[in-house]
Amino acid sequence: MARRRHSNHRRRRGNFGFLYKLLSVLVICGAVVAALTLFFRVDTIRVTGNDRYTEEEVIQASGIQLGDNLFLLNKYEAARSIAEQLPYIDIEDIWIRRELPDTLLIDVAECGTPLAMIQDGSAWLVSPKGKIVEQLPAAQAGDYAVIDGCELLAPSVGTDIALATEFANQQTSLLDLLAALDEAGLTDQVDAIHLGDLSQLTMEYAGRFTVEMAYGADYGLALRILEGAVSQLETNQKGTLRLDPSSTYQVLFTEE
Repeated sequence: MARRRHSNHRRRRGNFGFLYKLLSVLVICGAVVAALTLFFRVDTIRVTGNDRYTEEEVIQASGIQLGDNLFLLNKYEAARSIAEQLPYIDIEDIWIRRELPDTLLIDVAECGTPLAMIQDGSAWLVSPKGKIVEQLPAAQAGDYAVIDGCELLAPSVGTDIALATEFANQQTSLLDLLAALDEAGLTDQVDAIHLGDLSQLTMEYAGRFTVEMAYGADYGLALRILEGAVSQLETNQKGTLRLDPSSTYQVLFTEE
């Protein structure tokens, strides 16, 4: 009988011990949450990498305000909001980080030189990553290289370009070429990209050359070989450069 009472006593003491530990954990968690809520509030927001947009525009687009808690704010939602409201900034080019005790850093990289796709009286400016960043009257497209030979489906600022189904191959190749040009820093050398010929892609380049390339090519490699070929020509030479993928992008030059 005494042994049973002793066992019951230990069981009750064990239950109270578990409850005590649970209560301690809850108290500690509550203290941590209270500390995060009361302290580490945003007192300073710094924006870097911006050029087209002002610091105030980036901060406003983020939805973050002074006084928000550094640890409770949603950095990913803020980045998504910036990319949606400021088309020249892609979400993957936004970095938000905390600098204790009270500073938030927003670093952005705005897109490179856009190209224009003219349609229905409008010039849709397309970033090197294939995002429509601006709509202008067609008459104002003169300062931009032109992409032609295809038609945009339901274009809208802030969305990625979409071409008709029959232009799926052209769309993939166009995006790959734009990405390669952007990575090589050569976007500003492009005068036009023509997609009307279904057998090959044509690019007007550096004000001197017509460059013919196959769809689906390795455009990063093709551009490196193209630059090497151009460097060997005289500065007054003009003509057509054909990159033949069947011979590891041998360059065939036909002078005007």
